Amino acid sequence: MKNILKTALLGSVAIATFSAAPALAEFTYKLTILHTNDFHSRFEPISKYDSPCSVENNLEGKCFGGSARLETAIKEARTRAGNSILVDGGDQFQGTLFYTYYKGKFAAEMMNRLGYDAMTVGNHEFDDGPRVLREFADNVNFPILMSNADLSSEPELNGIIKKSKIIKVGNARIGLIGLTPQDTDELASPGKNITFSGPAEAVQAEVDRISAYGVNKIVVLSHSGYDVDLEIAKNTTGVDVIVGGHSNTYLSNTSDKAKGPYPTMVGNTAVVSAYAYGKFLGELNVTFDHKGIITEASGEPIIMDGNIVEEASVKARVNEMAVPLEEIRQKVVAKANEAIDGERENCRVKECQMGNLIADAMLERVKDQGISIALQNGGGIRASIDAGDITMGEVLTVLPFQNTLSTFSISGATVIEALENGVSQVEEVKGRFLQVAGLKYTWDQSIAANEGRVIDVKVMQNGSWVDIDPNAQYGVVSNNFVRNGGDGFNMLVNANDVYDYGPDVAEVVADYLATTNGYTPYLDNRISKK
Repeated sequence: MKNILKTALLGSVAIATFSAAPALAEFTYKLTILHTNDFHSRFEPISKYDSPCSVENNLEGKCFGGSARLETAIKEARTRAGNSILVDGGDQFQGTLFYTYYKGKFAAEMMNRLGYDAMTVGNHEFDDGPRVLREFADNVNFPILMSNADLSSEPELNGIIKKSKIIKVGNARIGLIGLTPQDTDELASPGKNITFSGPAEAVQAEVDRISAYGVNKIVVLSHSGYDVDLEIAKNTTGVDVIVGGHSNTYLSNTSDKAKGPYPTMVGNTAVVSAYAYGKFLGELNVTFDHKGIITEASGEPIIMDGNIVEEASVKARVNEMAVPLEEIRQKVVAKANEAIDGERENCRVKECQMGNLIADAMLERVKDQGISIALQNGGGIRASIDAGDITMGEVLTVLPFQNTLSTFSISGATVIEALENGVSQVEEVKGRFLQVAGLKYTWDQSIAANEGRVIDVKVMQNGSWVDIDPNAQYGVVSNNFVRNGGDGFNMLVNANDVYDYGPDVAEVVADYLATTNGYTPYLDNRISKK
């Protein structure tokens, strides 16, 4: 594991004066925390829609992010920082063909190149099970941390992923603690050998353990979402900084699009997050007093726009690794007459254009099999598509998980139960929100979650919308992740007439788009909110 040894001259002078009590009281320690989260394999620059950006647009300065820009920005930030660490809030995996083709191997290479000091485990690090995460861990030269999981029964990860790590930065020791979503077993595929526990309790246990070693500067790398991070800060003691992830939250002191200030202070704890996809590099500057208490915390995420020069050798390496992917992703499958909205903040809380497209495509594929309803989880929709030619690469960016089409039969009551689960965590913008086809529903957010929020459901029958019959059986299509209980859809696990091995959903959508003479996105009020 890599130790950072950047002893500053000022730090040495401060240590020399420790013999005098007044000097001890005056001692301060400054640390810059550089951070990313939810990178999702965006090694290449992205468009304003978080989808692939063309070489031409990149040359014109219209693109954002990419590993080559991050390399430049990280080097510049370290130069001005003095004491610094670079950490990641999880979800390096999944999102583009780079992950589909290389799994975690290229992510490990790039993170080593950029000089990360630690990361936490995001739920998507488990998308392909413990083995792929183990291979990733074997290839990185920094610790991967996760405090709220029992790995003792999982041979691939037991002893490999630690709960926390103490590193030395300059003349101080910093405690780092990792955290992953408590519901990772519903969000990904960790297997049955791993159990997850509550975040605050797990963090506090590690804080107490680290503090016993005399470490009083503690940073939590939390892939738990902004709202959970605020609760952790409120319900723990001894945590100085929480570097967030999972909810793709943008915090800023200058943008009206930010969800909160950067940092968001909860007591003496600074909470930060830097959106997603490498579009920003978080830069938090903190000052600690001699007791390890933050006396000052300031900063702002740095946007990785065209003003950041791409580092040439990193860009060349990314281009080299992209060569095997080109034939797949450059294939034009259709044309979009307008941009197709697949933004997270829309597809996880209301009807969205990309949700309609995907659900329509799934239903069209299997409607001759007696299937009349399509369900697509909003969390499975990962990007928008801009107007113009639609490539297979863009479709795979929207639907990167290699989920297969699943068909099954359930009662109308179970359909309603599934919809109820879909709207149960909308306040947290969770991915279980359902986009639909062959079905329309109305829900009421003023009703408590799982207490009857879904107040009206209609299905198409003989060309007309009719009330769903709780006792009738309906043929449904979804993806294998949802059908197997992902995102809390446990009511679908014991469905009848199950077939989970259809084509990749991305392929289904691409084939559907190919039948259109230019696709025009639309909304038709199939999902209504009272």
